[in-house]
Amino acid sequence: MKTVIIGSNHAGIAAANTLLDNYPGTEVVLIDRNTNLSYLGCGTALWVGRQIDGYEDLFYTNEETFRKKGAKIFMESSVTSIDFNNKIVYFENKAGEKSEESYDKLILATGSKPIIPNIPGKDLEGLHFLKLFQEGQEVDHDMSREDVKTVAVIGAGYIGVEIAEAAKRRGKNVLLFDAMPTSLASYYDPEFTHNMDKNLEENGIELHFGELATEYKGDKRVTQLVTDKGTYDVDMVINAIGFTANSDLGKDHLETFRNGAYLVDNHQKTSDDSVYAVGDCATIYSNALEATTYIALATNAVRSGIVAGHNVGGTELDAIGVQGSNGISIFGYNMVSTGLSVAAAKKAEIDVDYTDFEDLQKPGFIKENAPVKIRIVYEKSSRRIVGAQLASTEDISANIHMFSLAIQEHVTIDKLKLLDIFFLPHFNQPYNYITMAALRAK
Repeated sequence: MKTVIIGSNHAGIAAANTLLDNYPGTEVVLIDRNTNLSYLGCGTALWVGRQIDGYEDLFYTNEETFRKKGAKIFMESSVTSIDFNNKIVYFENKAGEKSEESYDKLILATGSKPIIPNIPGKDLEGLHFLKLFQEGQEVDHDMSREDVKTVAVIGAGYIGVEIAEAAKRRGKNVLLFDAMPTSLASYYDPEFTHNMDKNLEENGIELHFGELATEYKGDKRVTQLVTDKGTYDVDMVINAIGFTANSDLGKDHLETFRNGAYLVDNHQKTSDDSVYAVGDCATIYSNALEATTYIALATNAVRSGIVAGHNVGGTELDAIGVQGSNGISIFGYNMVSTGLSVAAAKKAEIDVDYTDFEDLQKPGFIKENAPVKIRIVYEKSSRRIVGAQLASTEDISANIHMFSLAIQEHVTIDKLKLLDIFFLPHFNQPYNYITMAALRAK
């Protein structure tokens, strides 16, 4: 059997490795428009901000590894069209040479693409997006210019906040804009985002929330950013508004979700029995929502690639859904969440309640210590846990995995109240903040 995979980042690589490692004799063809594969884009801000030595280790595999496994690879090759009826993929390389590959099964792993604001001045130099490795290189290069002193970041989601920190670490004046009233509004409730906003301000980032970009001004290169509230002199603009599914290749043939992502079942199969879709170009099932949705995360991409690979290889494997678990660390302040915030639940018309608690991570006699803030969100009727948020300068990240499993398995807030949680002063308190938060639930 021959499988063609279009796209070789996290989802495509996971699918290819699953097929090559588990199903001997399977013919795998990888096609990608980029010069590289397996780039960990989440490390871009660490590299640009000089928190790591360089970008070299942000790639976790390479072409040679796949060729040794027997895969056929076409890099720097753009797919121009797909004949779904005759099962043929047409593509051409950077030299303009045209090629085609037939398939028995096709896996679309085309990922997502940045949302580009359609406003005047969008073609000026000095405007950047962050998705590909090359875009990270361009941002890093531009930030190295001596005449770039003020950087505007549009979008205060994860990428925006991280690149704002990176620019500040590079000694720039940083202005952070978002149409929402706080940073990270898609992941956390205001009681948490306000703490992050304070952290950003205390570290010298100028916040402009509740502002919408309306125009870029400049002769050849951007020199001003105009919003609905003012005009700002800038030397560089980084757009981090968000991403949408890159589904152009199959949108006229395959069934799609409301945002254009390929609609898939729990085997990652699309509406065409011979075609699978994985990663950011496809839908995913949310256990918190108990519904199909769209969540663009690298971890989700890997899982979906594994599921598709096994099903294409002949082993039936069901996806178990996700919770959208995520985390961020900015200037030493750590936040993690999973499932739904109160705001997200309200938007989804799920009637929820929540319980909050705040305490020191460890007993007061431990010198290296800090407060931890926790919120657990649960559905009123069923009392099942649907979300959790934690924040601290301590590393509280591993706690979120338990809440992710709790959401997946429909654990109620009441079962959590007397959960057996160990105690050791080096790590936590005898009255653990998780226990205390659960006990406070109405």
